[in-house]
This record gives sequence, C-alpha cells and structure tokens, in this order.
Amino acid sequence: SEKMGILEKISEIEKEIQRTQKNKATEYHLGLLKAKLARYRAQLLEGPKSSGPKGEGFDVMKSGDARVALVGFPSVGKSTLLSTLTSTESECASYEFTTLTCIPGVIEHNGARIQLLDLPGIIEGAAAGKGRGRQVISVARTADIVVMMLDALKGDVQKELLTKELEAVGIRLNKKRPNIYFKEKKGGGISITATCILTKISERMINLILHEYKIFHADVVFRADYGTDEFIDVVVGKRKYMPCLYVYNKIDQISIEEVDRIAWQPHCVVISCNMLLNLDYLKDMIWKYLQLITVYTKKPGKKPDFADGLILRSNSNVEHACHAIHRTLVENFKYAQVWGRSAKYNGQHVGLGHKLAHEDVVLVTKK
Repeated sequence: SEKMGILEKISEIEKEIQRTQKNKATEYHLGLLKAKLARYRAQLLEGPKSSGPKGEGFDVMKSGDARVALVGFPSVGKSTLLSTLTSTESECASYEFTTLTCIPGVIEHNGARIQLLDLPGIIEGAAAGKGRGRQVISVARTADIVVMMLDALKGDVQKELLTKELEAVGIRLNKKRPNIYFKEKKGGGISITATCILTKISERMINLILHEYKIFHADVVFRADYGTDEFIDVVVGKRKYMPCLYVYNKIDQISIEEVDRIAWQPHCVVISCNMLLNLDYLKDMIWKYLQLITVYTKKPGKKPDFADGLILRSNSNVEHACHAIHRTLVENFKYAQVWGRSAKYNGQHVGLGHKLAHEDVVLVTKK
C-alpha cells in the first residue's frame, strides 16, 4: 500500500507541474515540486528499506569486455539487430525477468567481445517500480553505453518518450555530471558559493530544495551556471551518466533527404537491418563510444604479445589488467613494469593503482 501511495503522489505532482504556468511567480513552487518528485522517485527505486541479503536475485552474467544495453519500443527491430550484429554462434541464453526476458548476444569487434543486452519493454513499468522493473533498470545501469533503437518514421517522438522514462529512473543520456560540489556537514548552516553568476537558480531556490530534503547544513559550490534540475540531481545523487547512441532503423522506408537530416544530428546513426545498411559504421561508433583500451602483456626477455591484447575500460589500472589475465594474479602481485604512454619512462615499475593508457605493454612480476 505504501508503494501505491508513492505512485499516487508522483502522478499528483506530475499533473500539478503540467498545470502550473512557468513564470517568475511560480518558479519556486515548481522547483519544490521537482525536488519532491525526485525524492519520491528515488524512494521508489530504492524500494523497501529492509531488502533481503544483497547480491542475490537476478543478474545477467557479465561476459565480454564491455556491455551495451539496447533499449527501444517493441517492433523497432532490436531483436533483428541483435541477430544481425552478433555472431550467430553467440551463446544465446534467455534470462527470465519473470515475464521479461533479457537476451544477451556478443559482438566481436577489434578483438573485443562486446555484450549486447536486448532489454525488452524494459521501460514500461520500470519507472513506476513495477514488478521486476527495478532489476531490469539495475542491469541497464551496469551497461557501459545505451543504444537507443528508434523507428525512422516516428523517431523523434520515441526518442523523447524513452529519454523521459530513463531520466525518471536516474539515467542521464549524453550529459556530463554537473560540476557542483555538494557536501553535508554537522553544523554551520548552508553556505552557497559560485564561481560565476548564476542565472538559472537563486539562493532561495537552493535553500528550498535542500530543506525539502531535510538538509540544513551543507556546503554548495557551483562551478558553472546550472539550473534547478541539475542541482536536484546532485543532491539526490545516485545518477548514472551514460553515453547514448541513437540508432534509427528502417531507413529504407523514408526519403533520402530525411535520412540525411537524421544522420547529421549529434549521436545519431542511421541503419537498416533488412537491407543491412551501415551496420559496420554502427559497430565502429559503438566501439568509439565505449572508449575501450587495449593493453598488451609481455613475458620477461620476450617480445610483447601483440596478437591478443587485453581489452579494458578507459580508466583501468594495473589491478584491472591483472584480473583480466588471471584472477589469482592480484594476490601474488609484486610489481609491474609498463611501457607506453602512461609510463614516465620505459619499463617503469608501478603498483596496482597505476592507470593504463591505450596500447600500453605490461609485465607483471609475481612474489
């Protein structure tokens, strides 16, 4: 019943926001409503406080070097894309999300194995925290990038709807984390400083939002000009900022001018699954957005093994590389030597925390 209460509150607030005119007199009212909305949504996603033992429940096995979540409305060709892009021999297991199944496939590209997750109707009930929607969301949040499939005929409408739904569950697409420093403290009230003139938010607004969250002592530093929404994001926390590729499918059904218009938009790729148009470009773009790096290993006194490198995330360190080589390596790790862009000089001795760059060569010495 508590959950129903929250859902009702959320829909009430949403209606109120739609009813309210936007002007100077109502901006504080609107800001408060937005803050309340964000708070209730966060409650919904967290769910009941006393959840069972952590780490149980469902998750799709993480396989491959990176993870791509496919979202989109039914019948825009997600499954077709999955079967066309992924090598047909990719292990296809269906994981049950009760009624929803999530089907992973694997793309081989540039020596990396990229896991594609086809998240079905992930969105419909998820924002409301229905059923297993929450777990689906948590899987979507573990992905490295989102690929949003859209129908070229009605793409812009779908794009807006999906973006809205993902924002409701705290996933922000193609946005940077707002550069706002925010820290609660024990006493001393709220101190607000800004490194530039704030045109989109006032001190009173900031105080109102913080009070809505029952925060009365905090340091807030705005390092750029942000509005209410960004500030609420920072206060609530737990926001995931993900790169997103908008993939317009079925371009064989629209005019070439329209295709051209879509293709020039930022973060957009046009493809056709039926006629197999532009799929290689899509793979390249996915690779570019994933920002993966390749790290090569070498044995003492031998040439580096450039045949198969380790594929790591862009901000990986030596420890990640060790895990990729063998899981027991970290326990027996003594030191590593690095050649390449991340090293100050060739063969520099480094520890587990050393950040690696693309195409570095690593030699690990065990105890």
